[in-house]
Amino acid sequence: MRAAMRSLVAAPLLLLVVLFALSNPQPVRLGLWPTDLTIAPPLSIAVLVAMAAAFLLGALMLWVEALAARRRARRAEYAQRLLEAQVQELKARLAGPPLPPPA
Repeated sequence: MRAAMRSLVAAPLLLLVVLFALSNPQPVRLGLWPTDLTIAPPLSIAVLVAMAAAFLLGALMLWVEALAARRRARRAEYAQRLLEAQVQELKARLAGPPLPPPA
């Protein structure tokens, strides 16, 4: 089921990428400013590479944020276990023998 849904979403997107690549074959000159390095890839390749780089940068930022959230969750779970242990200890004290009345 999940694979079928992925295919239903991926197929139209892949079709759009192929149509975009076929519609933009003209070369574009790209240069690196401080140097004289220039390349002339097709416009579609230049745009698709830029989009892929932006996607990967966004995924990296999301992954770093998820790591921080997981670290916070682990710390909260550890604190919860400590507090539950303290509660159990206090319940055991209350269930123990009664304290003698103060003299």
